[in-house]
Amino acid sequence: MSIVTRRSAITVIVLALSAVLFSGLMVWSGLYNVAADDPHMKSTYRLLETMRKRSIAVRAGKLHVPADLKTPARIVQGAGNYNAMCTGCHLAPGMADTELSKGLYPAPPNLAKTEVDAAEAFWVVKHGIKASGMPAWGKSMDDAYIWNMAAFLQELPKLTPTQYQAMVESSSGHSHGGGETKPHEHPGSAADGHDGGTSGGHADMEGMTMSASPPHAHAAGTPPHKDAAKTAKPPADEHAGMAMPTPAPETHKDDGHQH
Repeated sequence: MSIVTRRSAITVIVLALSAVLFSGLMVWSGLYNVAADDPHMKSTYRLLETMRKRSIAVRAGKLHVPADLKTPARIVQGAGNYNAMCTGCHLAPGMADTELSKGLYPAPPNLAKTEVDAAEAFWVVKHGIKASGMPAWGKSMDDAYIWNMAAFLQELPKLTPTQYQAMVESSSGHSHGGGETKPHEHPGSAADGHDGGTSGGHADMEGMTMSASPPHAHAAGTPPHKDAAKTAKPPADEHAGMAMPTPAPETHKDDGHQH
């Protein structure tokens, strides 16, 4: 090995070790701020976005899109699940930003205004995306239901708020046969616990007495309960309405007076 080649090899090794050392110091020192309200540097953001897009495109390119993807039955069925599972982050036609959509970083796309590729939509819904807040719904949904949601996403940007609501109401609601979370039924609260309106397939709330307590959401996995019990009137006293006998006056032997 010549002296020049040896020096070049040494230089590469030194640079590599320096990069590893610098990266280790950056990680261990906590210098990089991972807070969601502190955006990445532009170069970091571009790198991560490029990596994300290419990762999805390469994997989605291997998928076979169903020939019947655009059938009305698929689209309508996907509407109910989208309304129940996705509007908190990805919104719906005419829907304002939510607490989740405002607080997540990178910001989730508003799918009511964004056209997406069907195969890429399927892959993202099924597998999720690391460190983005996008869950892997494939752990609870079969592929057929995920394709239905991908079918609906092709139509979503074309819908007005009225058309969107009508499609949701004509769907089967939050229904994908994978242990989906059912809504709690509380007097005075919406039938589903999700942003963006109600969806078909939820319990009928007509005829229920509405209480003054405001609707509230519960964490996933919370066992069902009835809030109405908190405000219900106490059970009637079993003695209510009964005439109670007046005790006879007592007479003390020492003074002869009645008390």
